[in-house]
Amino acid sequence: MDFTFNEEQTLIQDQVDQFIQKEYDWETRQSLSNSDLGFGDDNWQKFAELGWLGISTSEECGGFGGSAIESMLIMEAFGKGLVVEPFLETIIMCGGLIDEHGTDQQKSSILESAIEGKMHLAMAYAEPQSRFNLSDVVTEAKEDGDSFVLNGYKSVVMNGPSANKLIVSARTSGAQLDENGITLFLIDGDAEGLNKTNYKTVDGRRASDLTIENVKVTKDDIIGQINDGFTLLDSSIDRAILAISAEAVGAMEVLYKTTVEYTKTREQFGTSIGKFQVLQHRMVDMFMEYEQCKSLLYMATMKQEEGSIDSKKAISGLKYQVGKAGKFIGQQAVQLHGGMGVTDELNVGHYFKRLTTIGTIFGNTDYHLKKYSSL
Repeated sequence: MDFTFNEEQTLIQDQVDQFIQKEYDWETRQSLSNSDLGFGDDNWQKFAELGWLGISTSEECGGFGGSAIESMLIMEAFGKGLVVEPFLETIIMCGGLIDEHGTDQQKSSILESAIEGKMHLAMAYAEPQSRFNLSDVVTEAKEDGDSFVLNGYKSVVMNGPSANKLIVSARTSGAQLDENGITLFLIDGDAEGLNKTNYKTVDGRRASDLTIENVKVTKDDIIGQINDGFTLLDSSIDRAILAISAEAVGAMEVLYKTTVEYTKTREQFGTSIGKFQVLQHRMVDMFMEYEQCKSLLYMATMKQEEGSIDSKKAISGLKYQVGKAGKFIGQQAVQLHGGMGVTDELNVGHYFKRLTTIGTIFGNTDYHLKKYSSL
């Protein structure tokens, strides 16, 4: 495989890195995370102006027709800055799904607005009992003439508080665990009968729990085909796993480099602790875990882009390694920083929180190890 980036991809990588370094320092990030919105609307508009929101969208829908590689580069840079803007939820998950499977009307009314930074999206697929099983759906949609009536409950909907439109998975036929019989519906963020319980997550983001009571939608609000939503949802989650794995790689790089620099200046027994051999071994292990994740990320992204038959296996292997490495690197960084590592003022603990969250989103290490073995 050729892991060399082309000229355009290198320019994108440099552009996002420069934005993080010059305009997204730690104090700015913290003020955005602690704001009522939870992110910067000005930053979101700038993402749109720079073309980042349309990079992975097809040219037919107003985007630039980029690949998973461009998305990977953006998300890796975002991981370095712990960016809180909802690029993953709006563009990668929902935007990609509508781009591939939406109707012409859905594409023109939703994707164009999302690319311009005028619309936020969120995907409501998880339920309290479902754990990581995408087919475990009890939220139901009953046909009512030319419409459907939705009832149910969705948990931990990332970017739910700001979402103008939500993609909701609901069962239109079959039993609770059947893959067949799931349909994806678009509903308005302020639809009658939709109640949101909004909250701040441990990693500084925003999410919602949704209570759906007799929310009415039309057949024009269906994405894809009736009863065939699982396949679409499964594909979207695979793209999201690649994206958050890239974000995790960026966060790991900052953590291990920050830790190495700190051990050069922190003195104990009259010398810097970075000279102690046992701590040097730990930092080498941190570096090795990071490098393994980065290599797996590149491999899985290329396999996904090429449509390889074992891309799903590669993605599960990547997610397992990211969860394992994120925990190890985060724990070592906190311990080597001592008590400072868990303070709110230092960024180390916040990177660890995000890596811990990423390790759980879309399936933890146990889940993906079993999935990898079965594949």
